[in-house]
Amino acid sequence: MRKKRGERGLWQRRYWEHLIRDDRDFAAHMDYIHINPVKHGLVTRVGDWPYSTFHRLVLDGVYSADWAGDGGNITLPYDD
Repeated sequence: MRKKRGERGLWQRRYWEHLIRDDRDFAAHMDYIHINPVKHGLVTRVGDWPYSTFHRLVLDGVYSADWAGDGGNITLPYDD
């Protein structure tokens, strides 16, 4: 089906490019990436998702191990 539509690779049709503007923008995107498994109901805590850079960043002191708590009532400024 993708081949018929001329699509290939891993990007979705609605994908768009974004240039990271500054450290704050980078941090916002990292937060978004790390909270996604919770937001989509795959886990209840960010640290429960095993495929995340979150674990390394906890070891590096960037995030606390309990960042975002249990995932309840999370509101990020860039949520849809």
